[in-house]
Amino acid sequence: MSDSDLAGVTAVVTGASRGFGRGIATALSEAGAQVVGVARNRDALDELRAELGESFTAAVADAADPVAAGELIDKYHPGVLVLNAGATPLPRPLQQYTWQTFSRNWDVDVQHAFNWTREALLAPLEPGSTVVALSSGAALFGSPLSGGYSGAKSAIRWLTAYAAEESARAKLGIRFVSLLPQLTPATALGAVFARAYAATEGDGAARRAGGPPLTPAQVGHAVTGLAAGPDPEQNAYLLGAAGLRPLP
Repeated sequence: MSDSDLAGVTAVVTGASRGFGRGIATALSEAGAQVVGVARNRDALDELRAELGESFTAAVADAADPVAAGELIDKYHPGVLVLNAGATPLPRPLQQYTWQTFSRNWDVDVQHAFNWTREALLAPLEPGSTVVALSSGAALFGSPLSGGYSGAKSAIRWLTAYAAEESARAKLGIRFVSLLPQLTPATALGAVFARAYAATEGDGAARRAGGPPLTPAQVGHAVTGLAAGPDPEQNAYLLGAAGLRPLP
């Protein structure tokens, strides 16, 4: 299946105003999808609308709000749903966190993924729909300078796998897949942590990143490929600059 098979498909992307989300929204638009970008920053969404034109619709909302998740799925009933939104944790060692700062990514990233995944199953989305949830390479390799981030991203991976099982059990025909991008300085979040790990780990920071920098455009094309030509037997991938690597 080629990217052109996304022509006319409605794709909802959370956290679409910057970083990976912006790259994903752009790639889906270029593949012919009608993209609904969800974010709190109206100015950034309007800028993306000016860039992508009529193929992009701005939806100003807090992606972690369960009411917004239900309303937007009911309104747009997407064929592709990309769960990318998340909070940027503080770059500091464990003992400098409080429970509130440590758990921030659970409150935002995991809650957001749970709400939207639940609504996708409840609606339900049409058979053949695809839900891509962005986890992180940190779910595999850890992230000692970002509090509960790696645990939260691991939870998103498992939550997505559980949703795939529920879809199969109920014969809904909705595919759920998690994508684990590796650390990259090419986004605002990644740049903060690339610098932090470089300061504490030296050459080890490059090993944590896993090779050349991953770009938002590469993430966008990876998501587009997963949406257009999914492997029904595979529901998790690690993503680096060299491409996708299926995970057990």
